[in-house]
Amino acid sequence: MFSDEEIIQINALQVKPGTSLNLKDHKTEYDGETLNKKEAEAMLEIGRKQLAEIQDMLYAHNEHSVLIVFQAMDAAGKDGAVKHIMSGFNPLGVKVHSFKAPNAYELDHDYFWRHSLALPARGEIAIHNRSHYENVLVTKVHPEYVLKENIPGIESLKDINKDFWDSRYKQIRRFEKNHTQNGMLILKFFLNVSKKEQKKRFLERIEDSSKNWKFSGADLKERTHWDEYQKAYEDAITATSTKYAPWYIIPADDKWFARLAIASIIHRAFSKLDMNYPVVTEAQKADLQKAKAQLLAE
Repeated sequence: MFSDEEIIQINALQVKPGTSLNLKDHKTEYDGETLNKKEAEAMLEIGRKQLAEIQDMLYAHNEHSVLIVFQAMDAAGKDGAVKHIMSGFNPLGVKVHSFKAPNAYELDHDYFWRHSLALPARGEIAIHNRSHYENVLVTKVHPEYVLKENIPGIESLKDINKDFWDSRYKQIRRFEKNHTQNGMLILKFFLNVSKKEQKKRFLERIEDSSKNWKFSGADLKERTHWDEYQKAYEDAITATSTKYAPWYIIPADDKWFARLAIASIIHRAFSKLDMNYPVVTEAQKADLQKAKAQLLAE
């Protein structure tokens, strides 16, 4: 999808394992010179068709599954990314889950439980719009939420310390490694939107009556915790970007570039899977010819 120059830029979006992430070092907008919005949209259309072809092989091969995770601040474009990039997929093989605050029943299980229920089967793709990472993001900014989980030994906020978070990051790495070792491809995207652009999009939601439903007073409240969320993302991504389940920091101020970058990364990752269509045996070929003869004889 990209020129050699753009591929180098795309490669730079991956957070290498062991890297200490500082989001201030990552741009929120496209700063290249070889692409424009019109060209990117045309490339994205081609990319969607290519993804659809690979999805067909993924289903036929039936050994791998794919989990795509989207995390971001509010109004960063997660819903739009899902809509535009995944529209080429066969909906029968794709499950999209948007996770809200856990309810009482979900809180009576470990925090992975509801996310595990939404994982893809072999040959399938699952897209998690917000994910198990909410449990080291929202809960880190609002640690009082952890107390609702009724975890043994966690009796007060003072128990939710650095050791607690380090343990939770370790649990996430273990969770993801287990699934990748059993054939799951995991790709994690953080849509890096600027505070200025978020403000602009919030105002658009307020001023456009067709977008009013997208805005909530809670969004504005969470915006006051911007710096805390940035730090929570830095800590979580630093601790959990691994070779087997990498994180990608996507500049999200320009939606057209974000969508193309995500599609390109997904396509390249799919292409690296050792997949092929099932080989038809000689006996099966003979059966096919018999079936053809029978149909032609009708």
